[in-house]
Amino acid sequence: MIRAVLPSQFDAVLNVINEAAQAYKGVIPEDRWKEPYMHREELKEEIQNGIQFYTWTENDTVVAVMGIQQVNDVTLIRHAYVAPHRQRKGIGAKLLMHLLSIAPTTTVLVGTWQAAYWAIRFYEKHGFQLVSNREKDMLLRKYWRIPERQIETSVVLKLKTEN
Repeated sequence: MIRAVLPSQFDAVLNVINEAAQAYKGVIPEDRWKEPYMHREELKEEIQNGIQFYTWTENDTVVAVMGIQQVNDVTLIRHAYVAPHRQRKGIGAKLLMHLLSIAPTTTVLVGTWQAAYWAIRFYEKHGFQLVSNREKDMLLRKYWRIPERQIETSVVLKLKTEN
């Protein structure tokens, strides 16, 4: 059920991201929200920048997606989304565990919106810990390519693995 994304799944991956990201509407700062949440070109660019996406499929239908990206000495978990009708069934946890098992570094970071309390709880449940605001700012500037406003409204969680 978990496999590296196939080129033929591009549209399905984009649909899952945009459908699941509706949870952010009205929660994250209004100036950070856009429709669609992720455009085709943005997803293409993320893949070109080295994010390796993995999918969870059921009956040949993509129902979840999560990316992993090595940046210098850390591994980033990127764009983790489960289709709303399949959330809270353990799919996100299984995808995360798979990505952690293949993480090429011992430090794994994930960034998410400060207001996305459900995402923060998800990662904390799986051993990640919030870093201080000062460390968050430094990490987001060092490992992500995001606007300053997104840095202001985000958090970073860190996990040390045994790899």
